[in-house]
Amino acid sequence: MSDPSALGSSAARRSTSAMTTAACHTARVGGYVVEGHVPAADMQRLLQEKPKALGLSVPSMPPGSPGMESSKPIPYQTLLVQPDGSTRVFAQH
Repeated sequence: MSDPSALGSSAARRSTSAMTTAACHTARVGGYVVEGHVPAADMQRLLQEKPKALGLSVPSMPPGSPGMESSKPIPYQTLLVQPDGSTRVFAQH
C-alpha cells in the first residue's frame, strides 16, 4: 500500500503521512503508530530501543497473531516503518 490516506483512521493519517503499511487497527504508543495485530513484546521492544521510525505494522490479519488465534497459525513479520515510509523486518513470528 503506497497511499497513506488508506490508513484506518484520520488521526493515524495525520500523524503518519509517510507510513505506507496500514492494517485493521491503529494505535499511538509512546509517539509511535502501531498498525494491526502487533505482539505486545514487539511494542515493548520498540519502546525500549526507541528507533527513529514511524512505528510498527503487521499488515493483514495473519492467523496466529494476537487476537487472531488459530489452530493453523502462519508465519508472519512485524515491520518497522522508517520515516521515509520504507520498511524492514523488526521481528519474525
